[in-house]
Amino acid sequence: MAARLVKRCTCLLREAARLAPAAAPVSRLRLAGVAQKALTSPAACFSSHSPGSLTELVEKEQVFTPYPEHPEVDQLIEKATRPGQLLELLGGGHSLHHNHPAIMLIRLTRLLAEKPEDKASLRQDARFQQLLQLVSSQISSVWHGTLVRLLRSLYALELPEASKELRSVEQEVRWRMRRLRYKHLAFLAEACAASTREPHSQELLAELLVHLERRWTEIDDGRTAVTLMMKAGHLSESLMNRLEDKCLELVEQFGPEEMRKVLVTLAAQGRRSVPLLRAISYHLVQKPFPLTKSVLLDLTYAYGKLSFHQTQVAQRLATDLLPLLPSLTPAEVARCAKSFAFLKWLNLPLFEAFVQHILNRAQDVTLPHLCSLLLAFARLNFRPEREEEFFSLVHERLGPALASLEPALQVDLVWALCVLQQVREAQLHAVLRPGFHSPLLGARSPKDQSTFLKLLHINATARLEHPEYSGPLLPALAVAPRPPAPDQKVTPLQKELQETLKGLLGSADRGSFEVATQYGWVLDAEVLLDADGQFLPLRDFVAPHLAQPAGGQPLPLGAKRLAFLRWEFPSYNSRSKDLLGRFVLARRHLLAAGFLVVDVPYYEGLGVSKSELGHVTAEILPTGIQAAHAPGAPDPVPCTGLGGSHVGSNAAISPQQPLLSILPSPLPPPPTLWP
Repeated sequence: MAARLVKRCTCLLREAARLAPAAAPVSRLRLAGVAQKALTSPAACFSSHSPGSLTELVEKEQVFTPYPEHPEVDQLIEKATRPGQLLELLGGGHSLHHNHPAIMLIRLTRLLAEKPEDKASLRQDARFQQLLQLVSSQISSVWHGTLVRLLRSLYALELPEASKELRSVEQEVRWRMRRLRYKHLAFLAEACAASTREPHSQELLAELLVHLERRWTEIDDGRTAVTLMMKAGHLSESLMNRLEDKCLELVEQFGPEEMRKVLVTLAAQGRRSVPLLRAISYHLVQKPFPLTKSVLLDLTYAYGKLSFHQTQVAQRLATDLLPLLPSLTPAEVARCAKSFAFLKWLNLPLFEAFVQHILNRAQDVTLPHLCSLLLAFARLNFRPEREEEFFSLVHERLGPALASLEPALQVDLVWALCVLQQVREAQLHAVLRPGFHSPLLGARSPKDQSTFLKLLHINATARLEHPEYSGPLLPALAVAPRPPAPDQKVTPLQKELQETLKGLLGSADRGSFEVATQYGWVLDAEVLLDADGQFLPLRDFVAPHLAQPAGGQPLPLGAKRLAFLRWEFPSYNSRSKDLLGRFVLARRHLLAAGFLVVDVPYYEGLGVSKSELGHVTAEILPTGIQAAHAPGAPDPVPCTGLGGSHVGSNAAISPQQPLLSILPSPLPPPPTLWP
């Protein structure tokens, strides 16, 4: 094979050298065509003793002529500002190339996009019908790129389903599908997906997706892979999987824009492709390329939407955003704070700068911006240094407008103010009045159940933290605990805590597990101790925290109720031992209700065996409680127990203590921050 190829090349070069002067007038395009044919055809290997053979081939070669120049027609089409100007070209004596009618239709569609009301009258124009027929008769000569744009234009013109011209163009696309470039297939797939035409466009779409899936290996650059993922990835699950693999292969070539587009596409589709996210995060941290403001905002949004926590990435995003903060609008600040809240990443300098920026531009801040900021701060339990000024602005804007907001958003905002200890009586009254909460009592959807759970927390705040509040409150029927979800999973920490306490208590009546309170919180375990640190039977004594108390005896003097709260990994701020705002509120409510809270965090229970945990609990827990509340003893006194957890009284929470977290509760799913 190699010998024959060398022989053909030698023959061609000899003949070309001999006839070079004579072939000078021949265009380079024709010589290139002859050379290609000579290299690929066995008959083209001629002998140098055959004079004139190359000349004969040049004369006989049917060379494809490029697009003929018609500058006057091209300019008229480009400069047309009305559909009538384009239609007049059909009868104006102009020399039209076979591509021109298709280009005129494409230009016509662009003009009609500005005035869609003219589509109906245009379809009745005889000249328009003539243009369609002309395109249909010359469809086999239309270039590939023009053909795909032509089909998209016909879909935009909303031609009747029975239109012969439309069917003709679709059929031509089917015939050429193997010859079309990959980007043309993606362009067509996007056009077919946007068209609501049935069934022709959907049938064509199915064929296009099959070809895209089969030819995905043709992608050899990152930009093409990213573009396809954006335009056509959402149309096919299997295609999207292959595009993710291709992006993972080419991620090293990506720049900031490609990374941004991939992450935003994944976020828009809710696809948490962990390998691809890890690869992008690695290159995002390792490569020193600068990130613009828009790229930073989109990256923050995507990571937050996908809940993908990567410490170095979050730190870089926060660090790079801080110097750009003066150029951000209030809407961008709110969007950025919301994204970091979803990431559970509290960067104190950045969030303080957010507050300062909002206060400096208070006249430009709208209520939706403040709502997003308030909910983000509540999730992270962030209380700024200029707390008084910020919340004065919040109450000023929120006061007259609260009643005009959607009920779910009203509950969200009042709940956020409860978390941050900034709620006012008028706001409590607005959401606890019977006319407001009655539609939520029979909530069944997850969103409504989340809203009602927040309403229970607001009701608990009014009862436990605002003694001056005179009502109204939720009725007794509303605060009754609801049965837990049947598919609730038991975590390893929860199982270990229950087994340890059951072995320590000895009797089932000495403690209760998974206690649902009327405050909307669930205790992992509850224990009652007398003044001497001995266990008391729970069912014999009054329990005001339950909606339907079982016992009737008052508590003995000096008796203490212990509430065991387990804090799993998702309960904490990212890379922190600070609880999120929701769980700070839970702890605060239980302390105000008279409980001694025994925190059982996940990080202190790791590596502690069951026997060690039980031994530490049995030996230290009762003495620790006595020490914590002995006369003259400082309050609170930390007491190690249950894997290093501590027991505290009501004074254990101070305004300066950074507590932030999340509690997986057996009640309905945790309330959402944004509706």
